[in-house]
Amino acid sequence: MNIHPAGNLLLRNLRLCNVLSRRCALTGFRSCAAHIQTHGFAPLKRQNGSPYCLGKHFDWTTTRFHFSEKTEQRIPSAVFGNEAENGDVHSREISGDSAPSNGRSSNGPIARNGSPSAEVFITERSTERDKSLDQFFDRLQRCTSPSDVLDLYVESAATRRPISSCLMTMWRTTKRMAEDQKRYERKLMFEHPGFETICQQAVKGAQSMSCNDLAYSLFALVKIRVSQHSRLVHTLLRVTQERLNEFDERALSVLSSCLKNLDDSKSVGALRTGLRLLVEIRVPQIRTVIALQTMMRCIGKDAPLPLKKKLESKALSLLKEFTLPNSQYMFVTLAAMGHRSHSLLEACSNRVIENIHGVPFWRLVHVLQSSKDLQYRNPALLSAIGDHVASTPAIWQVKQFILFLVLFADLSFRHAKLMDTFAQIMPAHSESLTLKDVLSVLRVYALLNHQPATSGKEQFLQTLSDVFEMYLSKCSSLELLHGIYSFCLLGHYPQAALSQLFQEDILSELQSKANSYRESNERMLQCIYLCLELENPSFTRPASASIANPLLPGATANLEVRKALDTVLGDSSLYRQGLVLKNIHFIDFEVAVDQERRNVVPFPQGDAIGSDTNIQRVAVLCTPVSAFCLGTRHPKERLALKMRHLEALGYHVALVSEQEFGKLSEDERVGFLKGAIFAG
Repeated sequence: MNIHPAGNLLLRNLRLCNVLSRRCALTGFRSCAAHIQTHGFAPLKRQNGSPYCLGKHFDWTTTRFHFSEKTEQRIPSAVFGNEAENGDVHSREISGDSAPSNGRSSNGPIARNGSPSAEVFITERSTERDKSLDQFFDRLQRCTSPSDVLDLYVESAATRRPISSCLMTMWRTTKRMAEDQKRYERKLMFEHPGFETICQQAVKGAQSMSCNDLAYSLFALVKIRVSQHSRLVHTLLRVTQERLNEFDERALSVLSSCLKNLDDSKSVGALRTGLRLLVEIRVPQIRTVIALQTMMRCIGKDAPLPLKKKLESKALSLLKEFTLPNSQYMFVTLAAMGHRSHSLLEACSNRVIENIHGVPFWRLVHVLQSSKDLQYRNPALLSAIGDHVASTPAIWQVKQFILFLVLFADLSFRHAKLMDTFAQIMPAHSESLTLKDVLSVLRVYALLNHQPATSGKEQFLQTLSDVFEMYLSKCSSLELLHGIYSFCLLGHYPQAALSQLFQEDILSELQSKANSYRESNERMLQCIYLCLELENPSFTRPASASIANPLLPGATANLEVRKALDTVLGDSSLYRQGLVLKNIHFIDFEVAVDQERRNVVPFPQGDAIGSDTNIQRVAVLCTPVSAFCLGTRHPKERLALKMRHLEALGYHVALVSEQEFGKLSEDERVGFLKGAIFAG
């Protein structure tokens, strides 16, 4: 079959377009397809047997190429060292600004198969430009401030300086700076003459930017605090709205992160709405877990519930394809969209538990942080993480231990083995603890009411006390109060810290009317004073120290417990309700019984605590589930302190869990209260 020379040349031209596409990708062009369609193949006069060439030669300064039938004699012989003999060779001529060839440059023999040979002439400018861009990016990576980036942008000889990369680098260089330094660098940036130049170039080039460049540029501008009302931000928002359908998963993810930091406006609201509509349209087309999680992150926490449910159903349908990283990242994804899906979280928790030894530190932290944000408490998952950390103490740093403990405390989860392990290793690393570390550890152990194993308890508390007193000169009054309050909850009383707390100027500052935490401070001070009175009477409070009485706690007795108590005692005069002890501790019901706790007795006249040794007082405390550590009946913080103080005052404490009590029948409630008040 004979092929017409024109058809053969057309085929070679198309091959050349393919080569050009790859070349364009390397030099930053998105695609040459549009240019090929625009310029097409323009007919030329049949000269030297060459009927067609690419019309207008694409009008690009970066790459000029043309086709000639007889050019083999112009190509160095080394180029043809291993080429076939059919003459189908693409060669490169390195020159300056050569004009398009007219096809008359050679009079050599025609190729053996009778078809024209082709060669590509790529100018020296293209190579120099590639080198210039490479040098530009190398220098960009070494920039340490926004001003460095702007200096580079102004000085650079590169004709296509990537604006989005420059803007992102400007944000990256300030990301880890202190706030004062950030403000100073931003001031220099806004005053820099190159900043106006790069903004003008961004406005002019917005329409020709790729979707990723648009998203990253907008994100960086918002992060470096460019005004949302500026012409540049408005332009990028408008172009983003126009081209939203072209955005892929990555661009949508960056755009959604950007929208979180933008104030509400018509443009932003329309973009958010369009983003959610686009996600909803694309849900049925999603085939991979990563794409789905990206879409789920995009919609944000204030998305409508039906859309969240639709994405949740899609995730459940892909559950069998979840890898371990997918399962870990699903916690973060659900937290980002503010949707607690128990089915998804349960499945992902099981996958994490099965592979707990293969999950690195930061992924465990993200799982715990997301669980906290979602208010998702899975005792099996938390136990697995705690067991893993406690069984491998050698691979964790002290600060990593502290971060795990803080996250567990935020979830109200007490992992006794982990807390005992930390109490054992902490004294050997006390020199590395900062004030923040000490306050965090104190808060965790006090909140969860955990006393380390007897053998190491005193050493642990004394080490914390010594480190805390090292920082007394640097402590604020509030940090001092919180630290001592935690020590009191743990039953430890550092003398130097207490003496500093009861100084008149510190007490005045804590109880000042201008202090927004005044009421909370007064309550903590009253608790500290009561702890000293009941448990450490040897400490003498300065006479000048005055502590105001806090407001009485507003609480009412549980009606269901009261009804059952009426049935048990038979007479409402045999118990008291709604008492406030020492102006701090609220007691739901108080019952007086004999010393053997066999029979109820009436309260004596002129009753005072401890006045009648023949009477045993019973304090019935109705407690919510939040007063206990997760999944246990172990009391937390204030409930534990209340029980300790009541027992010190001679009370027998009967705890009634409101959640469990509400599940009992009438007869079971009566039986429960009898067992709690009276001895077996």
